Amino acid sequence: MHDGNASSPDGLDEVVLPKRRKGIYVLPNLFTLAALFGGFYSIVMAMNGRFDQAAVGVFCAMVLDSLDGRVARMTNTQSAFGEQMDSLADMVSFGAAPALIAYEWALKGLGRWGWIAAFVYCACAALRLARFNVNTGVVDKRYFQGLPSPAAAALVAGLIWLVTEAGIRAGESSWLTWTQVTWITFALTLYAGLTMVTNVPFYSFKDVHFKRSVPFAVIVLIALGIAVINIHPPIVLFGLFIIYGFSGYGVYIWRRTKGMQTSVISTSTDEPDERGLHK
Repeated sequence: MHDGNASSPDGLDEVVLPKRRKGIYVLPNLFTLAALFGGFYSIVMAMNGRFDQAAVGVFCAMVLDSLDGRVARMTNTQSAFGEQMDSLADMVSFGAAPALIAYEWALKGLGRWGWIAAFVYCACAALRLARFNVNTGVVDKRYFQGLPSPAAAALVAGLIWLVTEAGIRAGESSWLTWTQVTWITFALTLYAGLTMVTNVPFYSFKDVHFKRSVPFAVIVLIALGIAVINIHPPIVLFGLFIIYGFSGYGVYIWRRTKGMQTSVISTSTDEPDERGLHK
């Protein structure tokens, strides 16, 4: 009879310790869950016709999504579970939610063209997130390969927020007809979706380190930036993301004219998985 201890070859009893169960880090995943709730909240608000609140929910999800990774790195609580959770939350908040909000808001009036545009956006968001997870180790950290999904969501949600705040609605006369709004939404939704799956480089801001000391003027500029956003958040935020949403093509053309490599994929072909990625 054995009492639970394993007997070693030299006759001494060796204590077998129980395996330690792996846990889940709470802090970064709380931010991820909060970002997921932002996307869910946006969908619910769109179903209830509160499109301004739906757009705000997407922007709140963006802020929370930008924090979970930084919190994980600062507290040294990165995990494979957190990475997968973040991707799934992004698919809801920046893939499904903007597509459904845009469809319920304006694209529904275009019939099959409307749901095709919404589906293309949603599918491209899924493809972009899957490619990001696969190419993490071979992409230049200073740039995103294609438009990041939060920025794409900001383009769609920003337009909805801006037009809603301006009081432009279906069936009401204004300086911009609802038919024009519908087709602008159609074009912007397709642009945001397709740009996510291009190889166009978009600056990632990942080389900006918040732990380093900065001149006093930088803090003043940040305060001024917050004040400018508060003047009229829909206009300012939508304007900023329009500039960012088209900046990648400017970077692409500039690097092309300078004879620089336009792809953000690492130039190393030592690893078999990297072959065929360099265009």
